[in-house]
Amino acid sequence: MAVTESDNPLIKALPPETDYISYLTIVEHYLTEDNLPILHKVLQDQTLTTNIGWDLVHLLAPLLPQSSECLEDIARLGNPREVILKVTESLRLIDYGLIDEAEDAPEDAGPGASKQPLRTAATRESSSEPTQAVEAPPPLPLQVSQFIALLSMLSTLHKRIKTKFPSRFLSTTLQAVLASFSNSITHCEDMIVAIVQFVKSVQGIQRPALPSRKSSGTMQKALASATSTNAADPEADATSSASPEDSAIQTKLLQSFVTHVLEEYMLNLSASDDVPGLAWCSRILERLHPARVVPHTTTITSRFADEEHLHVRFDAVAQLGMLAKDLRIEDSNILAAATATEDLPTTTGDEDDPPNSAADIPLSRIGSLLLYAGRQAASVLYQPEPSAGADLISLFPTHLTILQNCLSPPASGTGTLGTEPYALIDACLALGLLCLEYDHIGSPESDEDFNQYLQLTALLSSNCPSPNLRGHAHYLTTTVLRSQPDAEVRLAFIRDTLEHCPFENLKVSAVGWMKGETLEAVFSEDEHSAKTSIFATPKALESLSPFLFPSVEADLLTPPVSAAYMTFAANLSFYLASMNFLYPLIVAPPMREPLNIEQWWKSSGIMADFVQPLKKAGQRFGAALGANGELGEESSDEAIAELAVLDDVIARVEGAAAKLG
Repeated sequence: MAVTESDNPLIKALPPETDYISYLTIVEHYLTEDNLPILHKVLQDQTLTTNIGWDLVHLLAPLLPQSSECLEDIARLGNPREVILKVTESLRLIDYGLIDEAEDAPEDAGPGASKQPLRTAATRESSSEPTQAVEAPPPLPLQVSQFIALLSMLSTLHKRIKTKFPSRFLSTTLQAVLASFSNSITHCEDMIVAIVQFVKSVQGIQRPALPSRKSSGTMQKALASATSTNAADPEADATSSASPEDSAIQTKLLQSFVTHVLEEYMLNLSASDDVPGLAWCSRILERLHPARVVPHTTTITSRFADEEHLHVRFDAVAQLGMLAKDLRIEDSNILAAATATEDLPTTTGDEDDPPNSAADIPLSRIGSLLLYAGRQAASVLYQPEPSAGADLISLFPTHLTILQNCLSPPASGTGTLGTEPYALIDACLALGLLCLEYDHIGSPESDEDFNQYLQLTALLSSNCPSPNLRGHAHYLTTTVLRSQPDAEVRLAFIRDTLEHCPFENLKVSAVGWMKGETLEAVFSEDEHSAKTSIFATPKALESLSPFLFPSVEADLLTPPVSAAYMTFAANLSFYLASMNFLYPLIVAPPMREPLNIEQWWKSSGIMADFVQPLKKAGQRFGAALGANGELGEESSDEAIAELAVLDDVIARVEGAAAKLG
């Protein structure tokens, strides 16, 4: 026998039949998804909702999305000051670790593949026509639905509170939202849509949100504005208008919040197929130098247009960027935050302590950098005619300061530089590339500043795991090095790298720099340059010879073969680079006179200290890599091929040296 609505316990126990505390207990006992429509009707009683609404938030959140109407009732009619406390508490308690990622990301779905199941729906034109498969968004995970619904409640609640100091409530709310978002694992883009909508609601921004490619019906319902009238604040101050000072604090709180959300989102982006962050470096160079793109290859730019997972990444950052513009975050503000040499003010003590003034609220340093880099990249990527941004910095001193402030400090050791999140490295390098492209070089205050800049970018080119970013860092380092007009300074940096750098791949770059400088100086059509450049004289070659062609006998011939082979394998690229530089030095006739090659060759001992020991080491390792050798387990086609390459270049050098005499 069906129970009528009037017999429902939630109706029969309504006050004054029971007191509010008892009724709350009854609601908790009988609350199910089937009873939610009844509860929705009950909550239209403002007095009842004011008394019990705040205690229902934690009960209704697990029943989302079906409970969204009831939560909105509480936001509209409950005591806003009490409800806000429960909502922020619920935000902090969301456990994103419970999300089952297996359901959200099928194993057989490749990058960019749609994760939305196909469902059958009737066409709109005629219900009699055959049905067709349409793509519909799946329901969001409960934890994400909770985040979105709670933010929707906060949008309503903050508009209802009437007090002289609304910033005190806003400060607590933003801290809770940021803490919850920072713990999220998946569906961050859906959460950003909710964040943007919330900030616009609080600030009264009318600009419509950018459309996302796919949004769930659950999210759309949660973000929809309530059509019913909101109740007044029962604890409103007699004079409830916020002061100009408090309004300034609210604005600065929202500005700071947006920069921190941007930082949290971008620094946690996955490195998908070596697409770092928004790949600003690659896309800038593809736009400015299309001739450099290898024909018949897929560009990073086209991937962002065609691949869903990259496009939603772009959408999320674009929405935060537009929100920052609506909040009037100026370039000067974010640039000051990114380049500030002193420590930015931070909240100390109780997290819930409200700020005393707008000046006490810092923008995120990293978030400000990312926002500034995005704006500068946009001036190239999204304008009909690419151009430098209005407030583009220069390499010296501003970009150097950014690298020093935003990447791993020297105290952390050289090994940590380059291990930062890819999006951060991409943003730093993109600004450097823009400075080069638009000749915003500036002037280093000293040779030490110039060398420090090169050391930072060179270490990025050596340490960063991303081949994409390593290539851009190497290009930036090489181009900045070549921009230094003083050849003595360039030589000093190359020598310092060869002598002191512990990274083999960076020493390979240094050999390449020396080779390029030498060839350009000797073969220069500018007679004055050829005569005056230190690289066109024996001095440069003589000073670098011990580091370009070091004695290797103690490292490769004296130790046991296994230890020697480890050293050899770690430095093989350097050995080959040096040999490939040595060959043109002794074989090219134009080199001999200006560089005094014959005398240098006789006095340097390179053949005895470098070439012959390398040859003997190659023979030693070749035998050890044989079937019965000590290194037989490490033998591979690649190892044998590497020894063959070394043997070939040594033979060519020996042949050229014999002709040299």
